[in-house]
Amino acid sequence: MSHSDAGTKFLEWIAVALLMATAAGAASSWGDPLPPAQRPEPRSATQGAVDASRVAHADDEPGEWLLEGRDSGGSYYSPLDQIDASNVQRLGFAWDYALGTHRGLEATPLVVDAVMYTTGNFGRVYSLDAASGRLRWMYDPHVDGAWARYACCDAVNRGLAVWRGRVYVASLDGYLHSIDAATGRLLWRVDTLIGRAQHLPYTTPGAPLIAGGVVVIGNAGADFQGIRGYVSAYDLESGALRWRFFTVPRDPRLGPQDQPHLKRAIATWDRAYPWRYGGGGTIWDGMGYDPDLRLVYVGTGNASPYAMKQQARQGGDALYTASIIAIHAETGEMAWYYQVVPGDQWDYDSTQKFVLTELPVRGAPRKVLLQASKNGFLYVIDRKTGELISAHNFAYFNWARGLDPRTGRPILKPGTESFEPPRLVYPSMAGAHSWQPMSYDARTGLLYIPAQEAPMVYIDTRARPAGLIDGNFDVAGVFPSDYDPAALKSLFGPLPPLDELAREAGTATVRSVGVLKAWDPVQQKMAWERPLTTLWNGGVLSTGGGLVFQGDAAGYLNAYDARSGKRLAHIDIGTGIMAAPMSYRVGRTQYVAFMAGYGGATGLFSPYPPGTAAYERGNAGRVIALQLDGGVVPKPPRVLDASFPRPPPREASAAQIDQGAILYNRFCSRCHTFGRGELPDLRRVAAVPQVAFDKIVLGGALAAQGMGRFSDVLSMRGTADIRAFLLDQAWDAYTQQVRSEAQTHAQRSREH
Repeated sequence: MSHSDAGTKFLEWIAVALLMATAAGAASSWGDPLPPAQRPEPRSATQGAVDASRVAHADDEPGEWLLEGRDSGGSYYSPLDQIDASNVQRLGFAWDYALGTHRGLEATPLVVDAVMYTTGNFGRVYSLDAASGRLRWMYDPHVDGAWARYACCDAVNRGLAVWRGRVYVASLDGYLHSIDAATGRLLWRVDTLIGRAQHLPYTTPGAPLIAGGVVVIGNAGADFQGIRGYVSAYDLESGALRWRFFTVPRDPRLGPQDQPHLKRAIATWDRAYPWRYGGGGTIWDGMGYDPDLRLVYVGTGNASPYAMKQQARQGGDALYTASIIAIHAETGEMAWYYQVVPGDQWDYDSTQKFVLTELPVRGAPRKVLLQASKNGFLYVIDRKTGELISAHNFAYFNWARGLDPRTGRPILKPGTESFEPPRLVYPSMAGAHSWQPMSYDARTGLLYIPAQEAPMVYIDTRARPAGLIDGNFDVAGVFPSDYDPAALKSLFGPLPPLDELAREAGTATVRSVGVLKAWDPVQQKMAWERPLTTLWNGGVLSTGGGLVFQGDAAGYLNAYDARSGKRLAHIDIGTGIMAAPMSYRVGRTQYVAFMAGYGGATGLFSPYPPGTAAYERGNAGRVIALQLDGGVVPKPPRVLDASFPRPPPREASAAQIDQGAILYNRFCSRCHTFGRGELPDLRRVAAVPQVAFDKIVLGGALAAQGMGRFSDVLSMRGTADIRAFLLDQAWDAYTQQVRSEAQTHAQRSREH
């Protein structure tokens, strides 16, 4: 079924069954349907047999991919060298497995003894034969799709852990699952959320970390009100809670702080801080573990709200948000911390993945932690003591003048902490580097960073019509491609033109481009960089064959020479790639495999850009494996937009439409965009009767498919306003379509 057919069916299902259809992307419009859960008998008691000794000697088994980043250092480097510069152009299709989803896919598969384990949306787990792609079993955590409402950046999952015959995975709804690696049978499940009874908007999209005798997991949610960040450790065998580490203080009115390190933190928070916000500082991605030092490393997210100096507050460092923290694995006590962005104003989380390695420092080897931060700086930190060894920007930035050479503390640029009037700031909220894994090749001594050189217009919404925005608090972030002062006037009032903002920001042009950067962390300088044709692209793999692999949003897997950056292969996949590739071997065959599926925040906040595979061919999620002398990769069919049917007459007032625009921007636009996007374009459902619309938005008729109920924040009057706005937008789209068809008809008449 083509994408246009899917759009027509979507309208039919609305009329017949209140949209009981593909609102959450639960069914595929291309490829195999989502298979039912299967529970075969165990094949071997040794399946999933990963342990500390095996991880410590991972290089002795180069054909395996045992951990999320392959080794304990999280290098995303494979020693395999069968595929190299001389033959990489011969890479072709080995197999694929359709996951039956159109949502974002961000995990890197693991391969243990010829069995692949990977995750899909909501925390589903797939066990595949690594040589053929045949499904062995699938585990469904049965997450209520309504949890997607609280996912900042889609119902994604970033991976799993395999250890001593078990698979550990976190589901979006905050449960940690222990699964038998041979059968997919659930062994235990524990609730990791502290605010479930209060319906706090926590979600858990990250990959668990094995750290000695515990499995560690954090969560997300700092973009919403009421969230207090923490990370928890559970017994590997029983699932019993061993310890919990909070990243931010609790409300002082509740009494003394409940953990020793928070006594230092509370003094760094503004006394006027409204503790109903919770503090933020969630741990939603980057973690690492040093088995020799027995330290767990975590990166923390933004404070809630982002702009801590607004609302008549003086701000403060707000420990331990936007920080890197080392925690003793046995006790859960803090060993050290380094705050990357004190008093963060720009949503510069420090949750990017780490690389743990050894580098020469002043003539002696040092155990270091490397992070290419969202704020545009590459940090080299002693992972035993937390000492900052060096930091240098790997991407353009204008939020600060630089870093204090002694303390590493940012020297802020005047004016960048206030967003009234609006400011153009580099990098954007999405960061110069986000969750996509970077890779480190110790032979070349280079880090390969999937970077973005892109700014964002920050707008203080408190005194503007938009007001509070769900998932953004009172700061709106608008990418330059979406910044149209005329179109945004109803939300934000008068706005300056983009070129004026650029001049004030000190930039001659506004550059928005994805760039693969090879960075020398010892010399802190660029070795080479390669711009891509698309802005938001995939993570990186480097290999013993002297290659660097990265997928892109245009739907290609690219291979580069690790030392020169010369592109050696450009393989058409037909599906956008966000996750990092990996490589493994079965028998004598080396494979390169990856999750293909564009999305996350990039698929929700804006339409699929022209030139991306998602725009051209939809976004059918797959696991794909390539091998030398394989075939042509099968691609989804090209898609066309369904025609806009003539909408019913406009009946709402201009004031009602304007109010609907504000409510749509506040509660709907974070997931639904106009145009080809990951979830349905709601202009196409404006003709649905109001009673059906209310049953969906207020009554939760589509909760199981991912459309949560909004009765806690919207009334029937509010949904009527939103529907009026959507109907108005549908008329604009329909009118433009009629005009375009008339112009095409006239052109053809002239040609004949």
